[in-house]
Amino acid sequence: MTELSKMTCEACQAGAPKVSDEELATLMKELPDWAAPVKEGVLQLERVYRFKNFKQAWAFSNKVAEMAEAEFHHPGILLEWGKVTVTWWTHAIGGLHKNDFIMAAKTDALLEE
Repeated sequence: MTELSKMTCEACQAGAPKVSDEELATLMKELPDWAAPVKEGVLQLERVYRFKNFKQAWAFSNKVAEMAEAEFHHPGILLEWGKVTVTWWTHAIGGLHKNDFIMAAKTDALLEE
């Protein structure tokens, strides 16, 4: 478990600073299984998790959803047979905030439960 996964999201408002290129490079090193694609002009964090079947993928999706609701920061979750794609970004700022990296690390930690 990384240090990021132990942190708590801070309230984020429109106008909050996006992560800088330097911060992005540093934070991505802590999340080696994540990618940072640009989708529709928005930099996001994304990871595909693979499972043996639909039921395991579904259970993981539910864990992600429950965690997201508890933190009041919500990802894109795509549930498919044997895989779940989780995408984090901060809607209020149209890009990545440190909160997204915290939530990505917390998502990874769910695999250890």
